[in-house]
Amino acid sequence: MADESYPVILGVYSLQRETDIGMGGTASRQNQTTYWYVRKMAADRYEVQPLNVHHVPSGLRREIEELEFLKQYVPEPAYYRTNTVPALKTLARKIAEGESFFADGRLDDAEKQFLKALMIDELNVQANFGLGEVYSEKKDFIKLKKVIDTLLGLDEAFKEEQRGRFNQFGICLRKNGHYDESLRFYSRSLEFNDRDEHVYFNIARVHFDKGDKDSCVEHLRKALQINPGFKEAMKFLRFCGVGSAPQGAPA
Repeated sequence: MADESYPVILGVYSLQRETDIGMGGTASRQNQTTYWYVRKMAADRYEVQPLNVHHVPSGLRREIEELEFLKQYVPEPAYYRTNTVPALKTLARKIAEGESFFADGRLDDAEKQFLKALMIDELNVQANFGLGEVYSEKKDFIKLKKVIDTLLGLDEAFKEEQRGRFNQFGICLRKNGHYDESLRFYSRSLEFNDRDEHVYFNIARVHFDKGDKDSCVEHLRKALQINPGFKEAMKFLRFCGVGSAPQGAPA
């Protein structure tokens, strides 16, 4: 039989813990139940993420080993089916509608849908990316800065599975003249993966648009150190009048 593909969504599980209530003579212990969205990441590793008040996974993810998971977490299939699945579908629909409106240039309608999505999950990465692009296009710097600050605090926004999305967002910032914000965003992504040649290439584009040719060339060379066959970076270097890097080394 073929190996199981990971991650696997297991659904919602509950966790019960005893907590102390009150002080002194009024102190007592009570059972507290919390609900968690669970994915199986490997044969012996699980990822748990708390549900928010709207029954969707939101907040910090944590990986635990199989023994801890099996001892402490209890499956809640009815809760998952009744509460979380409908909420996730609603969230996904609002994000999809927002992205469709944005693609059509209907910025006000896109903004409304992304805001509705964030009412369900204020930390949702896709909705924050979408809202940030709307504010970037609208040149609404005050609201854009709030969204960027939110995204910079979300580790999930910079994980490998989001690579295409955060590169797209950084490009949107650059094209709308938000150069410093774009550089902040790309610099944050390098904290998670400093071997992504596309990030260095995009940083080079920002510096070029800012008129800083030296920094542009520096980051193009970094991109070529990682991937000497990066044709776009070679062409960009030639455009800058420097020439392409030889195989395996910067020019």
